[in-house]
Amino acid sequence: MQGNLSLEARIEAFSLLGKFMLQHTEASKDAALQKLNDFFLDGYHQAILEASLFNGWFERNQLLSALESWGQNLRKENIEAWLQRYAPGHFNQNGNKTVAIVMAGNIPLVGFHDFVSVLLTGHKVLVKPSSDDKKLIPFLAQVLVAIEREFAGRMLFADGKMTDFDAVIATGSNNSARYFEQYFGKYPHIIRKNRTSVAVLEGDENQEQLEKLGEDVFTYYGLGCRNVTKLYLPEGFDTDRIFKAFFKFSAVSDNKKYHNNYEYHRAIYLMEQQEFLDNGFLMLKESEETHAPVSVLHYSFYKQEASLQQTLQEKAKELQCIVGNTAHALPDVAFGEAQHPKLWDYADKIDTLEFLHRV
Repeated sequence: MQGNLSLEARIEAFSLLGKFMLQHTEASKDAALQKLNDFFLDGYHQAILEASLFNGWFERNQLLSALESWGQNLRKENIEAWLQRYAPGHFNQNGNKTVAIVMAGNIPLVGFHDFVSVLLTGHKVLVKPSSDDKKLIPFLAQVLVAIEREFAGRMLFADGKMTDFDAVIATGSNNSARYFEQYFGKYPHIIRKNRTSVAVLEGDENQEQLEKLGEDVFTYYGLGCRNVTKLYLPEGFDTDRIFKAFFKFSAVSDNKKYHNNYEYHRAIYLMEQQEFLDNGFLMLKESEETHAPVSVLHYSFYKQEASLQQTLQEKAKELQCIVGNTAHALPDVAFGEAQHPKLWDYADKIDTLEFLHRV
């Protein structure tokens, strides 16, 4: 029979998992963690290695960045700060429903927030990992079960067709979303499509701010929905300042997949005689489009903040976040923070915990 796992026990379990994930960046003398390490630390290093070998985009530094971000998020105080925003009734499901999660694989651990959310609310989870990211999350699930064995009866991983579930959270491209709508439409669902992020510059940004913007552009090689792919620049802005600040990220071109994208799109632009700026590893191209291919950053100039605000409102369904100086009206994420969302920074601004409460 399904046991009753208290919310406090769930929080403690994920908190210890977070400590386990942080071991590449900070030491811990936690006795429970040391016990986990006896059984799982070698496997953890192996899972990271396999993930990097399996997917050419998932280089070790990118994987460690994702693990570091999640380890920080899963600190007990951060989990509690997140859950305190809701009434206790959101977390007493005790495995009454099964929620299927169809994960994307564009960046490491991209479906982990949904996984954590379902289990913290007390539901069971049925996970279909992306074929591009199927190493780390199943391994971390094993560690979670070792921490709290009650989770063993609350999670399943599906290889093929998913059956016997009550609700769905599915993330993919605009094309796959049409399939998701058709297949999962009869269930309570969250279906996420393609989104991207933009940055608004005002012209007075210093070198440090522009370098932090580079992190928003280049982390995970620009493949995430929170990566900045479009800049809104004030009229007269010197684009050389962007290239100067971004020079520290030139190592992205060492990745074969990234460099192939750069060479391909550069060749297309040259053949089509399109205008673009180039620094050897990134192309800046003036365009009204928000989405840009890997190795390309779109930009456009604006005259007045009011007209820019209207433009951003019209594109709201395309955007995950707006990066910039958050002391001003338009940006909602500070420079350098796009790939470090808090637990309550929900994808597509859809409150996952509220959805799970209604399932």
